[in-house]
Amino acid sequence: MKARIKWLDHMTFVGESSSGHSVVMDGPPDAGGRNLGIRPMEMLLLGLGGCTAFDVVMILKKSRQPVEDCIVDIDAERAEGIPSVFTKIHLHYRVMGAGLSEKQVAKAVKLSAEKYCSASKMLEDGGVEITHDFVIEGQDSE
Repeated sequence: MKARIKWLDHMTFVGESSSGHSVVMDGPPDAGGRNLGIRPMEMLLLGLGGCTAFDVVMILKKSRQPVEDCIVDIDAERAEGIPSVFTKIHLHYRVMGAGLSEKQVAKAVKLSAEKYCSASKMLEDGGVEITHDFVIEGQDSE
């Protein structure tokens, strides 16, 4: 896998992936940016969220679960000073689908966290405390 980052001007950069997609990154005005794109550390959180959501949906589909939607809300804390690394990240999965098994959703979240999500494992190995929980939405209470 390869990627390329090109500086455009001020503090604006374009990231190009080897799969042919691009994204604009920029800094806040107080750091010389113009707020034209996402911050690089926000990209890191989005990558984590996308990686684990991909896993959870794929695991649920392979388990023949009627998954209709999956949203991962992420709350992160960063260290004071420089480098301002992530110290804690909480992933809250909101999974939707009529007839979803709570046991299967719990298993999918656990498998992603402990086995499949490369981004999560890499951050944990770097000392980030990652926690997770989930809710199943859109079902009538039984």
